[in-house]
Amino acid sequence: MSINHPNFGKMDSSRVIIFDTTLRDGEQSPGFSMNLDEKLRMAETLAELGVDVLEAGFPVASPGDFEAVNRIAQSIKGPVICGLARSGVADITRAGEAIRPAGRKRIHTFISTSPLHMKYKLRMEPDAVLEAVTASVTLARDFTDDVEWSAEDGTRTDMEFLLRCVEAAIKSGATTINIPDTVGYAVPEDMLRIFSTVREKVPGADQIILSSHCHNDLGLAVANTLAGLRGGARQIECTINGIGERAGNASLEEVVMAIRTRPDANPYHHNIETTRILRTSKLLATITGFDVQPNKAIVGRNAFAHESGIHQDGMLKNAATYEIMTPESVGWQKTSLVMGKHSGRAAFRDKLNALGYGDIGDNALNDAFRRFKDLADRKKLVYDEDIAALVDDEVTRGHQRVKFVSLETWGGSKSKPRALLELEIDGVIQSADCLGDGPVDATFNAIHALFPHTANLLLFSVGAVTEGTDAQARCTVRLEEDGKMVDGQGADTDTIVAAARAYVHALNKLITKRTRSEPAALSA
Repeated sequence: MSINHPNFGKMDSSRVIIFDTTLRDGEQSPGFSMNLDEKLRMAETLAELGVDVLEAGFPVASPGDFEAVNRIAQSIKGPVICGLARSGVADITRAGEAIRPAGRKRIHTFISTSPLHMKYKLRMEPDAVLEAVTASVTLARDFTDDVEWSAEDGTRTDMEFLLRCVEAAIKSGATTINIPDTVGYAVPEDMLRIFSTVREKVPGADQIILSSHCHNDLGLAVANTLAGLRGGARQIECTINGIGERAGNASLEEVVMAIRTRPDANPYHHNIETTRILRTSKLLATITGFDVQPNKAIVGRNAFAHESGIHQDGMLKNAATYEIMTPESVGWQKTSLVMGKHSGRAAFRDKLNALGYGDIGDNALNDAFRRFKDLADRKKLVYDEDIAALVDDEVTRGHQRVKFVSLETWGGSKSKPRALLELEIDGVIQSADCLGDGPVDATFNAIHALFPHTANLLLFSVGAVTEGTDAQARCTVRLEEDGKMVDGQGADTDTIVAAARAYVHALNKLITKRTRSEPAALSA
């Protein structure tokens, strides 16, 4: 069996489309907002990873969201660029305008279909919802011949009504039908049953792509996604590191590696370049300021670590005894020593290419190279991880209102902690000299003095990029203001400098998030 899709041509039954929503659903995670430059950098990396569809954002949400989707549509080549829209005219028109420059484009429109959502969220009768399905898909087809329609809260929707909605969407021109487990309520048996029923009972369902979008509230997002494939879905909606609303979305890296590792159970194929997975995961962690947990499958730092003596013995004899995939297959490499303080710019650029950064731009390269030279002067051994940490720290901070310039601190058990800080704010360098309960507190007081704000500090944590007393520190700062939460990260061999960089990163993300408003349930 095969179908003919407007953006993918003739597709065989084993082909799986990877629909990445890191920049849309993933960005809705508490604290995970990205600015325009961060979104563009992430979009480039996702394109290099090989995602088929890149959901770039929700254009009607704010002018910033519209600009991000529009700029991604202009500059990113390869994936289909998708904009999200509710079923109202304003949403769909705005999405159509945002994606217009893309060589391959899609509008993804949705409306709730479950009894609970229709009654309390939409306050609409089923017949009105059905009319909205037809009207929204019909309008979206005026902007592109690739239209995806989603039944929000689809897994809690009455099956007969779901079938009617899907049929209406297909008749109106939808080329992809998404049945999301919006609140993470389903179990694998539900997904298998729902997709199988839609495929069997809806006229024309065999000529469109069915899509699975699963949330992880019960920890079943990946299992449910794979069950959806068995039921006939051929598009997976997922995010890097599994980020997303509440407990997150199905993790891209887990789904694609489950397909690759178990072809006997999952006889499908995709276009993801799996050796780029780790690089993409780490970049997202730096941009969002949120590391994955150590035991996270595929990309956690313990994913391929073996401490048990029995496991270590087996690994030494044959790695396959305890590893079902190689670390190299997803981008892990042995920690490797790199250049020293006498290394030149050309060698540094070659190292960045080897680490998967490609062309990061002259300004970012110059700043990263300068920091590398400083690092090599202070640190005896410089590793690939050190290079990646400092480059990410520079690349993700290109066009921010507040920039770290310099910091001097004084502390100890016999003197009052003090921080002398310089920041560049809107292009002007300013300085502050502040006291505090400790060097970190004094530094944060100085930031507040230079850029007054009402945000509360919810979290401050310190980790190490590599091993040893001269390792770079990686600090995380979480700020909250008026219910909006952001995380920031910073890296440096000086822990206090890393803390300052993390706070400034979080502050810039908060500035970005202040301008974002969340649209209402429906704008008919």
